[in-house]
Amino acid sequence: MSQHCLKFLKYTMCVANFLCFMCGVAVLGFGIFMMVSFRMAALLPSLASLNMANLLLISGIVITCVSFLGFLGALKENRCLLLMYFLLLFLLMLVELTAACVLLFFEGQIAAMIKEDLNKSLKDSKEGTRNSTDVLNEWDLVQNELTCCGVQNVSDWGDKVPKSCCEQECDIAEPPYKEKGCLDKMRILFEDNFLLTGISVIILCIIEVLGMCFAMTLFCHISRSGLGYKL
Repeated sequence: MSQHCLKFLKYTMCVANFLCFMCGVAVLGFGIFMMVSFRMAALLPSLASLNMANLLLISGIVITCVSFLGFLGALKENRCLLLMYFLLLFLLMLVELTAACVLLFFEGQIAAMIKEDLNKSLKDSKEGTRNSTDVLNEWDLVQNELTCCGVQNVSDWGDKVPKSCCEQECDIAEPPYKEKGCLDKMRILFEDNFLLTGISVIILCIIEVLGMCFAMTLFCHISRSGLGYKL
């Protein structure tokens, strides 16, 4: 009976970690695509290292490495790899919970930092600084994607309103501009996805706890049966 349980745990972990490995490769590829196609370093310099592309890239690398470790440890019935897999999942769960707490407690400071960066980048774009072209391109991307204009509204641009602020055509005498500012749009986007993000973090933690339980159970089965590599 114990051998059947051992095989069930082994192949379940192999299949689950293989699927996670493929998902990690997909996330890694999408992160590389985002990094090449969408650059926001000039728009939000304070959060340049924490943009979506970098987060996807790091997440993809971590998922592929950890899942490959779990897959190999279960397939080879290696107690050392299973123990490392358990410890890495535990550390990842602690990092995720810590990041969630930091975002929750420092939400006001992060919002103020984003507002300051947006105002500074908009000012640089209007004054024609060294990287004003890159900043304006990023502003055009954000204003087109979020259907917004300026930080608070179109008046932030003064007499240098870009075409991305127009609702439809900018060639007429008084073109209709987008009413909402990009800061409000970003806040609404965050609030709309807050519940989904929280649920995703909870589901991810549950998956990690199940992975740790499976790894430790398989580790104990291998130890009792005398199989696998010794530590």
